[in-house]
Amino acid sequence: MLAIGETLISEDVIEKKFVCDLTACKGACCVKGDYGAPLEESELPVFDKIYTKVKKYMTEAGIKAVEKQGKYLKYETGEWVTPLINGKECAYTYFEGDGTAKCAVEKAYLEGKIDYKKPISCHLYPIRINVQRNQVEAINYDRWSICRPACKLGEQLQVPVYKFLKEPLIRKYGKKWYSALDKAAKLWEEKGK
Repeated sequence: MLAIGETLISEDVIEKKFVCDLTACKGACCVKGDYGAPLEESELPVFDKIYTKVKKYMTEAGIKAVEKQGKYLKYETGEWVTPLINGKECAYTYFEGDGTAKCAVEKAYLEGKIDYKKPISCHLYPIRINVQRNQVEAINYDRWSICRPACKLGEQLQVPVYKFLKEPLIRKYGKKWYSALDKAAKLWEEKGK
């Protein structure tokens, strides 16, 4: 593990390669899983604020799921998450003509309707953050079989997880933190050669 400020970063974030390949996975991470996208408590009022602008990009089933369950809900682990449609896709998912699942929140952002891109947990995937008792955040690489095409593409292009996720890591921790991670990763890579 590498330590930067109040974070501990798994070596896998530096060593493993990853580049999302939507043509292969069709956005399966929006559709599969046991619960919706994890939300930070600070994101809850954001969902309250943006919902009316995001709603027009959602499916009818997604709107019904939100109306029944709420814009977000507390999962059995105590974590806030987005609601699901019949235990499957995230309520904020919509589908392109080729069947690719995409995020209605991100679509509203890309069209300039809102200034919030999407849940930070989605933006950071395949990184998952676990807060430790001492408030230190453990930054881990999450392995999921649906992401095999992304691992393969990352290997082909030789893009480490932390470089693929530069934008969301800066969004979460800031440029100074990311610069420290980049320097530490380069030293780690040199040490490994």
